Amino acid sequence: MAIPSIGTWSALIRLGLQDDGSLEVPPADPGAPAGWYKESPTPGERGPAILLGHVNAYGGGPGVFAHVRNLAVGDIVEVAREDGTRAVFAVYRGEQYAKDAFPTLTVYGNTEGPELRLITCDGYNLATGEFDDNFVVYARLLR
Repeated sequence: MAIPSIGTWSALIRLGLQDDGSLEVPPADPGAPAGWYKESPTPGERGPAILLGHVNAYGGGPGVFAHVRNLAVGDIVEVAREDGTRAVFAVYRGEQYAKDAFPTLTVYGNTEGPELRLITCDGYNLATGEFDDNFVVYARLLR
């Protein structure tokens, strides 16, 4: 995966579901890659392909999605496919959502064509040391 406008490059690991039914998240170690939720469409297929990454790493350093909040409409996200081709997406919006009011259908629901979702944590709460929100980037396939 490459997001040139924010200087982000990452391999993708496969992610599934945890025992409680929530999405598995990638490791949070410094330098950890982003992950593709393997039950979502493959990037470039019809529907929303889901990529997850951390905004920061354990120890306070930046995570792979540290700068996705800075993406602008029209910025490019490229995802390498197993066949060696690349799916190229253009960002069309970014939204911050409270975790306790996350719009599941909006983010994960069917789409008319191939789309991509980049999901990370947001809304750091100093009092709890936790992230109260998620930030989601929405992108559509260009080619």
